[in-house]
Amino acid sequence: MAEFKRIHVLVMDSVGIGEAPDAAQFDDYDVDTFGHIAEATGGLTMPNMAKLGLSNIKEIKGVPKADKPMAYYTKMQEASSGKDTMTGHWEIMGLYIDTPFRVFEHGFPDELIQRIEEKTGRKVIGNKPASGTEIIDELGEEHVKTGALIIYTSADSVLQIAAHEEVVPLKELYEICEFCRKITLDDPYMLGRIIARPFIGEPGNFTRTANRHDYALKPFGRTTMNELKDAGLDVIALGKISDIYDGEGVTKAVRTVSNMDGMDKLVEVLDEPFTGISFLNLVDFDALYGHRRDPEGYAKALEDYDARLPEVFAKLTDEDLLIITADHGNDPTYRGTDHTREYVPLLVYSPKFNGGYELPLRSTFADIGATVAENFGVKLPEHGTSFLADLK
Repeated sequence: MAEFKRIHVLVMDSVGIGEAPDAAQFDDYDVDTFGHIAEATGGLTMPNMAKLGLSNIKEIKGVPKADKPMAYYTKMQEASSGKDTMTGHWEIMGLYIDTPFRVFEHGFPDELIQRIEEKTGRKVIGNKPASGTEIIDELGEEHVKTGALIIYTSADSVLQIAAHEEVVPLKELYEICEFCRKITLDDPYMLGRIIARPFIGEPGNFTRTANRHDYALKPFGRTTMNELKDAGLDVIALGKISDIYDGEGVTKAVRTVSNMDGMDKLVEVLDEPFTGISFLNLVDFDALYGHRRDPEGYAKALEDYDARLPEVFAKLTDEDLLIITADHGNDPTYRGTDHTREYVPLLVYSPKFNGGYELPLRSTFADIGATVAENFGVKLPEHGTSFLADLK
């Protein structure tokens, strides 16, 4: 019988907690997402993460250490060769990725752009790293006038196509993205995701719609999510989780539009009688504040998230386990706009615990997948060591 009936994995997208030992190999030096945000803003007010034991992992300015932490706590080092969203998440569920996904920090090669133009009959504009909202402000009017596709990338392994829904109908946009997915699966591109980014509105007042669609690579192997689903257990994917795994191992997918909507959906899921896992990604930390190098906005987002935790705590029972972590870093005080190679926090809480203690440092994110698998009695992933027995 499972020790916990439900496990809730909450990923604070990009909220790293200090430079990883191999950070220099990724051109990252003195990076610390949590720590530098706190220092840059005069300290963070996160009383609920404080109670769990956040500053017991590593002292964060403004966040007091807990005399008796509610959660078991430590930090995890990424084993895979990468610092992107898909690599981090896939590792959390038991995979090891030894070939990093490709990123195109100067835009995509002419050969790829020409193939897209020839296939679609539309010109391509943009073709550079950019913020999704800024590039439609910059090029949206030209797109509306000409019908050209706005293509851009980011620090992730991603090709994004923005188009006005009245200029490029959704069906056509999705078909274009499916073509791009097909031609970028392998070398020399090896792109993690193609993303349709539709928008509406007039010049000066463009708004992205909820009709975003991700076309991801399938995980390179079976994950703990596959094992759970095949065993008849629930895998409820909240936010972009289903897209990250291309639907693999997911029994129910729930879209979210923001961190706060993600917390709303988690609170709703906690009222559902299921057996298995819920898996939530809070993307705003990364997309809105990390890549845009906005420590003040990032700090407020962290504090707003923290203020929602009591709602989660109130709905947890002794049959629930809450695991809070991250997938990589994205230090908004660092140069550039890229992710940063960092440790990530690990906080593990259940109301049945009589306080928490420090867990050994984890050498791979896959320890979470191994712990989930052991709890539900399904096949353990090839990578990762369960810490279930350490939770007394």
